[in-house]
Amino acid sequence: MAAMTYESIVETTRSKFSEVNVSQVQGTTAFQINIEGKAVNGIFYIEIKDGQVHVEPYEYYDRNAIIHINGTNWLKLINGKLNPVVAFTTGKISVDGDTNAALEMIKYLG
Repeated sequence: MAAMTYESIVETTRSKFSEVNVSQVQGTTAFQINIEGKAVNGIFYIEIKDGQVHVEPYEYYDRNAIIHINGTNWLKLINGKLNPVVAFTTGKISVDGDTNAALEMIKYLG
């Protein structure tokens, strides 16, 4: 397995969301993901707007929520190997802002 890097996390997230159908989503929802850990740190955002998903390696100021998680758990989460509710209740993920919106966004990956 290749070493996990910030770039590989963003790229994996982008390819994962490229397969997701968000055509029913009205308006714009946006989430900043703060990857925090010993090995990898970084910030990127996921924006669902006009039925399309954008994943970009920048901060996003007008966001619904910030998700704090380490890289390993994020990859497990987006690959369906970590239940978002369990991750939240066990402290593997924390959310600043609209927790329900964050959990809804993660559900698109399931």
